[in-house]
Amino acid sequence: MVKENLEKLFGLQNKKILLTGAAGGIGEVLAEGLAGAGGEMLLCDIAEERLAAVAAKIAAGGGTASGFYMDVSRTASIREAVEKIIADAGRVDVLINCAGINKREGFLDVTEETYDRIMDINLKGMYFLSQEVAKHMIAQKSGNIINVASHNSVGMLGGCSVYGASKSAVTALTRSMAVEWAQYGIRANAIAPGHFITPLTTVTWEHPERSAYLRERIAMRRPGTPEELVGVTVMLASDSSSYMSGMMIHIDGGCLAGGFPWPYDTKY
Repeated sequence: MVKENLEKLFGLQNKKILLTGAAGGIGEVLAEGLAGAGGEMLLCDIAEERLAAVAAKIAAGGGTASGFYMDVSRTASIREAVEKIIADAGRVDVLINCAGINKREGFLDVTEETYDRIMDINLKGMYFLSQEVAKHMIAQKSGNIINVASHNSVGMLGGCSVYGASKSAVTALTRSMAVEWAQYGIRANAIAPGHFITPLTTVTWEHPERSAYLRERIAMRRPGTPEELVGVTVMLASDSSSYMSGMMIHIDGGCLAGGFPWPYDTKY
């Protein structure tokens, strides 16, 4: 009875889920977690060998996954990939915009090339992929979009000006999607990871000053792991969140709440 109820609430059986950035640290974990909940994964990335390995790992575990080359910084590549995905899968029920990059530089050090590269992947690619997939969702009168934002959507770190700007825009576009596309049966939400440890952030967590700075700002005093993003993503992808749209959920270990407290009086 419990299993049946959980599957009814959170199961992703028969849902075809397009996930970008699927060969990355967070993307791979989300792909495996969503497949484990029954989702049929349509994995997209530019790293084709790594993408094939992720799909093979999911298949070996009894899940369903296919890999598709997509360069989200090129609208032509987006259109080609979506056309192939629709031809192969027939539809997309859930789109997860996870692809993203960052380069930590001071505001005055950022070049136009760096600015364009980050914005092209984090914002422009998300915009036009969502636009392309939404056309098919409108035709099928249903759809679900999950955008990966960031703690930097609302709180900044030094050296993240372009990344923060792109992720702030992701939250605004999530609201735009929710408002404009609800009439077509489409809802849109975002998750905002806090300070997580991934292959790209390991250098930060190994830095004595930066890691101490972050721990002081996290109530749980530790980084999050990609696995800790799976549950909320499954919830958003499932029918359990059917009346939820335009929201951003923070998964940050208590960072936004105020971080680790200063000394205070308590008998404990």
